[in-house]
Amino acid sequence: MIFRQTCFRRLSFLILPTLVSCGVETADENDFGSDVSFLKKHSDVVVLADETGRTKIAVSPAMQGRVMTSTAGGDGGMSYGWINYELIQSGENNPHINAFGGEERLWFGPEGGQYSVFFAKGDPFDLEHWYTPKAVNEEPFEVVEQTKDSLRFVKEITLRNTSETDFQLRVDRQVRLLDRQQVQSLFGVTIEEGVSMVAYQTRNRVTNTGSHAWQRQTGLLSIWILCMLKPSAENTIVIPFRAGDAAALGPIVNDAYFGKVPADRLIVEESVLFFRGDGAYRSKIGLTYRRCRSVCGSYDARNGVLTLMHFNKPSQPMDYVNSMWEIQADPYAGDVVNSYNDGPPEPGVPPMGPFYELESSSPALALAPHASYRHDHCIVHVQGSEAALDPIARQTLGVGIAEIKGKFGQ
Repeated sequence: MIFRQTCFRRLSFLILPTLVSCGVETADENDFGSDVSFLKKHSDVVVLADETGRTKIAVSPAMQGRVMTSTAGGDGGMSYGWINYELIQSGENNPHINAFGGEERLWFGPEGGQYSVFFAKGDPFDLEHWYTPKAVNEEPFEVVEQTKDSLRFVKEITLRNTSETDFQLRVDRQVRLLDRQQVQSLFGVTIEEGVSMVAYQTRNRVTNTGSHAWQRQTGLLSIWILCMLKPSAENTIVIPFRAGDAAALGPIVNDAYFGKVPADRLIVEESVLFFRGDGAYRSKIGLTYRRCRSVCGSYDARNGVLTLMHFNKPSQPMDYVNSMWEIQADPYAGDVVNSYNDGPPEPGVPPMGPFYELESSSPALALAPHASYRHDHCIVHVQGSEAALDPIARQTLGVGIAEIKGKFGQ
């Protein structure tokens, strides 16, 4: 664990270009329109919008079909996704990772272990030998269908894991805007017309296009969706979980990814936990299948934004890949839901973002030839008064806005 933490402390030196020229643009508090204008200068971007023109998302085919950012307020509205202006403007390609940002992207697990798709056979689990698969790091996704409110991409991919198992697969990824009724149905919540809302869902289907079945003993893949969002000093991540005895359900949360999370940054109660998403302290948490629910979220009290995440959790327990950077005793005991808070990796070193992340993973995919699995992931941003957001938070996360705000003295 200490070894992996040391590797990540060096990450900012490796992936962030040093740009000192006077023409460097920065993200700061840019609105949606400014973010889109910047992206169009440096890459392709497709904007999907509803009929009002206020609900919008910006999607980049060149950056692996990721949703770069979204807004509930039109071009002048708050832009919710974190975008790495410096890296995009530099035009550099880093084979370790192109941390372009973007509030929803596709990766594959596992990251570490004997079945990792980020390390070659025989290489140590350190940063110098860690490489994001090219297909989700530097190669574009092909747009095969487009409407006013959706995009569909296809990508043929070959991956090799640390045990030298090869995977031939096809990704079929759809990004689509959701309307208020669809969100209410998915979350089982009522969202009044008076609040601003943007919602979208990605449907990520992986098909085994090879001639051999993917087997546990030689390694399996997972669909991994990560969301990089703008933090604030008053942002709190909220994750409901299944309460119960640890002997039957296991630990509630893994809070030791980068060293144990301090008590003033993680509060675990009977059936919900609170984790700071302020971009000021590097930390990560994860919940397993037996503990997590299919929904989590965050509340940014400074900007009055409630963010919700939903994914299609299987009804029965399944294996999940383990991404720890080590040879693992149990490579199929991984997390389903993760949250990461960025921050300085060590004193005097700037953070990668800052940003915070909400993440979900599919089960480990034991697919026969021509078989498929689809992992759906939905992000909703609702912006409004505390009174308007309170019932939504209670119905989805099980706690009210005042309780969320009070956890870290905001």
